[in-house]
Amino acid sequence: MRSVVVTGASTGIGHATTKLLLQRGFRVFGSVRKEADAERLSHEFGAAFTPLIFDVTDEAAISAAADQVRSALDGERLAGLVNNAGIAVGGPVLELSASEFRRQFEVNVIGPILATQAFAPLLGSDPTLSGAKGRIVMMSSVAGRFGNPLMAAYSASKHALEGLSDGLRRELMLFGIDVIILAPGAVKTPIWAKAEHDDMARYANSLYRPAMETMRALLPQMDASGLPPETIAEAVLEALTADKPKVRRTLTPSPLYHLVMRVLPTRLIDKLIAKRMKLQPPSP
Repeated sequence: MRSVVVTGASTGIGHATTKLLLQRGFRVFGSVRKEADAERLSHEFGAAFTPLIFDVTDEAAISAAADQVRSALDGERLAGLVNNAGIAVGGPVLELSASEFRRQFEVNVIGPILATQAFAPLLGSDPTLSGAKGRIVMMSSVAGRFGNPLMAAYSASKHALEGLSDGLRRELMLFGIDVIILAPGAVKTPIWAKAEHDDMARYANSLYRPAMETMRALLPQMDASGLPPETIAEAVLEALTADKPKVRRTLTPSPLYHLVMRVLPTRLIDKLIAKRMKLQPPSP
């Protein structure tokens, strides 16, 4: 039985990916942060699912989870690591604290690095294990190539993840471990409901308040029009099993929209977004 580690398995894309992989005969080790989620998922998914309790910023806990997986595999290799866990920190760059930026990068960039370092031996860098070499799937975003206002921290973390993934893929050729980037657009996932920009009180006297209110009003529309997480799960399955998977896949509800955004001049895009998001200078 092929085995895969999926981080952030409790909800959204991670949950849908875990469910699909189990349906296709994989054994899944899914990371969660809470014991209650571990119990819930174990009850839902059954014996082929093993919860791993760790936060992706906790290096010691990730290392202990990797030891747990190694013991369970009994000399076999992992078929894959899906670095899915992530958060979205929202707010204007000028008004976010350094600690908020650090948290964004700790979860979305350092987290995948720690997980990759911990599980790489099980994917193929340890020559004493047997079985086919595994693959790493990095969950990026269209924000990894395009920066939206008031979500610059999130976009920066995904830009960093893209650069990390490209460099890592070339380094891991030494071991025969492939790295595939998936870049979803809007997805019906709790990440936006959890987006850390809900405290509007802090922007009471900010010139960015109208833009923040506009962004907050757009979130339900993004969720309603987004892809179901099951669509992203199918892309994860393909990345793990295809003979020659694409290095990077963009998955959006409207591919034409993102094609247009790549073709239009950047300054024109700036003006269109500024108008929609109420980011023009205030009247004198």
